[in-house]
Amino acid sequence: MAIFKGAGVAIVTPFREDGSVDYEEFDRLVDFQIAEGTDAIIVCGTTGEAATMTVEEHTEVIGHCVKHVRGRVPVIAGTGSNATATAVELSQQAQKDGVDAVLQVTPYYNKATQEGLIEHFCAVSDAIDIPIILYNVPSRTGCNILPETVAKIMKRGKNVKGIKDATGSLTQTAETMEKCDGNLEVYSGNDDIIVPMMSIGAEGVISVLSNIAPGKTHEMCRKCLENDFISAGKMQIEAIPLVRALFLEVNPIPVKKALSFMGYHSHYLRLPLTGMQTEHAEVLKLAMRKYGIEVTE
Repeated sequence: MAIFKGAGVAIVTPFREDGSVDYEEFDRLVDFQIAEGTDAIIVCGTTGEAATMTVEEHTEVIGHCVKHVRGRVPVIAGTGSNATATAVELSQQAQKDGVDAVLQVTPYYNKATQEGLIEHFCAVSDAIDIPIILYNVPSRTGCNILPETVAKIMKRGKNVKGIKDATGSLTQTAETMEKCDGNLEVYSGNDDIIVPMMSIGAEGVISVLSNIAPGKTHEMCRKCLENDFISAGKMQIEAIPLVRALFLEVNPIPVKKALSFMGYHSHYLRLPLTGMQTEHAEVLKLAMRKYGIEVTE
């Protein structure tokens, strides 16, 4: 059984002006997602600015998320690190907090050989019992998990169940699926190719777009799961201008600005991220309106 099928939101972490986590606003965002049909909450990922959190903050946000969700949808925690010991520590704590799975990004900056990736992910696998979703995003990490490496990790790490594939390469995605004999749960890490990836067997998406359009993203995935790729394809095409606008600047700068346009107190960022440029914000606002999202600011 898949960890989840459909649209999982890579949820933002709202901060107050003083930089502290705004848990009241976080709860509002979670409730909005669940009410609109989101199929899973992915907390403390790239979009959640986990890279700017201390270990204590990281574990606190994950624990709070689990308690607030209360089993309504699966909670998947980003617990990856470029230090294997830290990835193990975060993953063990997330398991204690009751998450349904952990998301493990490839080591970044110091990177790793393919053999190093195998040892890194298998060390995390050996330390916990809950499912692991690998996260391959070479554009950010400078490190690409090759298809044959994924297969080796799955063979050794019995709880390695899936991958968030943000390579943008359908060829690599298909090769990874083939190497894993169809046993790998694949989730698109790119909102602009949700339908193409689901057409070759992906279970769904871990989405930035879902932060502001959870209902439509869920519906797009639902149509794919029902093999209605014509309707889903039309929805994918309709979403492209908004997806483009959401990546005019480094994620999550635009999506946090978009949420502020919707009335959420979410625009504060932690350095080194800074506020969205005015001209880009206007393009984003126009794309949101065109997509049918009510803008209050």
